[in-house]
Amino acid sequence: MNLTLKSLKYFIPCLGLIAACNGNKTEDGSVSTALLDTVALSKKAIALAYQDGQKIVATSIDTLKQISFGGATDPAISPDGIKLAYTLTDSTGGRSIWIADMENKSQLKLQVNSNNYYQAVWSPSGSNLAFSIFTSKKLWKIGVIKNDNTGYQLIDSASNISVYSPTWKNETELLGHDLTNLYTFNTKGKIIDTKLISGLIGKDFLLASSNRFFYTRDGKKLIFNVGNADVLDGLTGPSEAVYVLDVDSKKVNRISPKGINVPYLFVTADDRIFYSGAEKPFTQSKIYVSDLDGNIKTIVEKGTNPTGTLK
Repeated sequence: MNLTLKSLKYFIPCLGLIAACNGNKTEDGSVSTALLDTVALSKKAIALAYQDGQKIVATSIDTLKQISFGGATDPAISPDGIKLAYTLTDSTGGRSIWIADMENKSQLKLQVNSNNYYQAVWSPSGSNLAFSIFTSKKLWKIGVIKNDNTGYQLIDSASNISVYSPTWKNETELLGHDLTNLYTFNTKGKIIDTKLISGLIGKDFLLASSNRFFYTRDGKKLIFNVGNADVLDGLTGPSEAVYVLDVDSKKVNRISPKGINVPYLFVTADDRIFYSGAEKPFTQSKIYVSDLDGNIKTIVEKGTNPTGTLK
């Protein structure tokens, strides 16, 4: 059954000590524009978060409780559904990641030495976050930080490789790619495995920096979204879809149906596949969830960039 999301009408103008009211400066001089406009989900964890224009919506699975954040992008809900990481963009184009606690309504900015870091991803236990960060060497790297805002480190800081779209393989290993190779890093910052992407999935796909790769929890399958050869009338640019690779057999199965362009993918640590996609006329994106066998449900009629909690 499709979810129908209805906003509550409460408004909370200020959020804790770190994030001030809209238009006011925070302690570090930046301006926070993410405003919580509904009540906290007391004793009811979030199940899903997604983007609706320049607003993030986080909701319980029955949609009776809902939180939204104006002026925020890149939602990342923690596996337990209690915290939400998101990206804020300032007036100069700089991006930073913030974390909101859904129960006490506090917000804090991740302590990272950069003015361009975005799109956080929680580790399977929720103890760490990874994200994309633009470095002083003008390279894209993976940043990792603990959920208490300590222990920041830059992964593979010494190399001259730009790495895109980080995800977690497991609690101690991360994935990222450079459009040619898929890298596995440990949380100490070292590359521990390199695989040629065309050798994994074949040469018939087009890869963008925004495309993501997720291993299933048993490590036997690789879930990813990439461009393909589909010709979709009215779509500007290549069409993208979600696929699953069986690592042993090398067989690739398509998950998302033809006719839908899928630029965003998220996979939970319990192997549920969330994605957002649009069909002709490609003006409105829906959010779907699928299992590994391709049993798909539409869960939101209007939204992008979904992220889900553990069951």
